[in-house]
Amino acid sequence: AHRDRREVVSVFHLRMLALSIGSSALSLSMSASSERVVIAGAGLHGAATAYYLTKRGVKPIIVERHSVAAAASGKGGGFLARDWGSGPTVALHRKSFALHEELAKELGIASYRKIPVLSVTPGSRRDWTTDICPWLDGEIQDSEYMEREDGGGAQVAPLELCTKLVEAAVAGGAELRIGTVEGVETEADGDGRTLTGVRVDGAVLPADKLVVTMGPWSALAADWFGMPVPMTGIKSTSIVFKDATRDVEPFALFCGEDYRFGTHLEVYPRNSGEVYLCGIGGSEYVTDERLRAGEFPPGEVHADPARVKAATDSFSTMSKRLAGEPDVTQACMRPCPPDAMPYMGAVPGVSGAYMSAGHNCWGILWAPVSGLAMSQLLVDGKSSVVDLRPFDPARFMAPKAKGTRGRKRGEAPVGEQW
Repeated sequence: AHRDRREVVSVFHLRMLALSIGSSALSLSMSASSERVVIAGAGLHGAATAYYLTKRGVKPIIVERHSVAAAASGKGGGFLARDWGSGPTVALHRKSFALHEELAKELGIASYRKIPVLSVTPGSRRDWTTDICPWLDGEIQDSEYMEREDGGGAQVAPLELCTKLVEAAVAGGAELRIGTVEGVETEADGDGRTLTGVRVDGAVLPADKLVVTMGPWSALAADWFGMPVPMTGIKSTSIVFKDATRDVEPFALFCGEDYRFGTHLEVYPRNSGEVYLCGIGGSEYVTDERLRAGEFPPGEVHADPARVKAATDSFSTMSKRLAGEPDVTQACMRPCPPDAMPYMGAVPGVSGAYMSAGHNCWGILWAPVSGLAMSQLLVDGKSSVVDLRPFDPARFMAPKAKGTRGRKRGEAPVGEQW
């Protein structure tokens, strides 16, 4: 009889626990779905954040100045590497590499595939056809594998990925608006401020949370949040050869410096028949002051004709079969903080403000894990997929002043500071 009573009590407690968990989950879901979330930027990082938020019941508004994937997210090469990270970025590489494969299946990304990677030394020592890559039929000194076909190399067309992420997010309840984010509205909250709205085209869009995902133009957030957001925009030219009738064997190339043309080409043939080239050299380094002044608005970053010619000439020496006149000449701007690490996390002193920007040359690879991590941060209060502490947006803020033990003239230290 005692055992029966214990079993009844145990069943009762289990049922109550289940009800409690269900109630908490429902409360969290209702809270998340009722929050007004704005994402500034419809590049890959904004698109991925919106996609993963909608999977948690949040229906964000994506505000984009120009168009979906207007900048690097539509013009990048799309090379993915699983094991090329170091330090804090190791987890970003590995987890996002796996997420790309998942997204390819979930969203039907036709351009995704695993691909072998070669290191190529350009030069004119001998004319030969490499045994590894059949379309390297011109002048190269050497080539060797960096990643085998079943290894840690893959590729995706970033425009397709970004477009399908936004489409899936909109299907999940997100909204895409074309407009320019001009700043934020806040109200005092103790020692800090709380976000209440986002200024878009002269009007205020009410918001509880804002995620800044504007690539190099995230430097504008320095004025919005009153914090340093050091950023260099690295403006680089790329070219694309289009010929859907060609069956180009899949080999991604990382070429050494070609001193004849000032290039260090990266070559990515796609399963669409396109051949994409970057690593053209001659990149322009644009300061955050120039970015904030509006010198290079999204959609108005143009190719350097001299670098187009250099890339075409360099590639024509290596591949007689594929080289020719490029069908597309373009340029994009990579966002690079001083330590080459992204800004991902909450903005200090402004409750409800977040950043996910500055992902350098790995922005396409890291987009899925960054979007997932930011969605977890917004909904759960922390990221469980990756540790965001190394990417704290506040890391360039001056440390709070501490008392010194030396002589001071007012607040300025003078004399020996022992």
